[in-house]
Amino acid sequence: MLQETMKLSQWFWDSDVWLPPNVTWSHLQSTEDSKYFEFADLIIPLPAALLVILVRWLFQRYISRPLGLYLGLRDSKRLKASTNPALEELSTRWSSLTSKQRETEVVRHSRELHMTERQIDRWLRRRKLQNKPNTLDKFAETGWRAFYYNSVLAYGIYILWDKPWLWDIRKCWYNYPYHYFDRGVWWYYMVELSFYWSLLASQFYDVKRKDFWEMFIHHMTTIGLMVCSWTVNLWRVGTLVLLIHDCADIFLEGAKLCKYTNYQKMCDLMFLCFAFTWIVTRLGIYPTWILYSTTIEAPQIVEMFPAYYIFNALLSTLLILHVVWTYFILKIVYKGIYTGKTERDTRSESSDMTLSTSSLDEADEAKNAPAASTTAPVVMANGGSSSASKKTE
Repeated sequence: MLQETMKLSQWFWDSDVWLPPNVTWSHLQSTEDSKYFEFADLIIPLPAALLVILVRWLFQRYISRPLGLYLGLRDSKRLKASTNPALEELSTRWSSLTSKQRETEVVRHSRELHMTERQIDRWLRRRKLQNKPNTLDKFAETGWRAFYYNSVLAYGIYILWDKPWLWDIRKCWYNYPYHYFDRGVWWYYMVELSFYWSLLASQFYDVKRKDFWEMFIHHMTTIGLMVCSWTVNLWRVGTLVLLIHDCADIFLEGAKLCKYTNYQKMCDLMFLCFAFTWIVTRLGIYPTWILYSTTIEAPQIVEMFPAYYIFNALLSTLLILHVVWTYFILKIVYKGIYTGKTERDTRSESSDMTLSTSSLDEADEAKNAPAASTTAPVVMANGGSSSASKKTE
């Protein structure tokens, strides 16, 4: 059994697949003179994601919730629907029924339970809303994401500002794969990976959104890209991808915070900044700078190998998600400009309205446009945004 496992490991980690021709794993072993990133370090973000979830809880409880209360939000509690097994069963099937079927079911249950149709409608509405977060809860969650995105973007700019590959992307490929360990980049990857693992886990207990699977794919793609780039020493271009994807999220989360606190004009301004930054970075800089370099420039400098094509395929998957999410962002902007009305967030199952960008990621949780950023977003309908993901991500 042990021998079979070792053979399988040797087959999977074949250097002909993961590394350029004539390069083996032994060439990338750390020595006294040269140190490389260690694959074993990728286990660190898994337990660290639990720490991120704990920090998120503490931040929301002791910082963003008190701030929301100070700004006038109320911690209102949802009224719970009375216990009724028959209506409970109906509520679980409600979303799959047509309008005519719903009318028929309401009439039937009205007869059987000796309740008026109005009482049944009221019970179903209350049951649907009882587990939804109130505005203060959403403000607290968005406050955490706003804090994270601003912090990680500032850190990314700080550690990359003096790096030569930020100013000349071709230096991501020169002397590849012999790129030595960088402490700042190590922390950058650890923090980002921990955050995206925490997003992936929290999707299963946060408010369920319609773009659940789009965001799941987004987070998995982002994690796959980071793990792949770390493993094959493509972390230089990986840092650029992270930096590009964090730029727009700060405006989306800011728009949502303004929406929840009824600063509508500021919300609209922040959303426009988000939409502009999103299009410039995700559909402009990302394909013309990063994807162009990975598909055109890199093959002229580096000998290609199978894992590189996997890496590039993941980068292309992100671009496809960007295009889809941009469609929904522009759709919301169009309706807001030409009809003067905001649109209900088509991603979220909550009763939120999306202003212009909420859910692309929700655009990550509240980047809520259907679908998002390591994370696209759609703002909640009267200007609020329900963001990622992208997103992260």
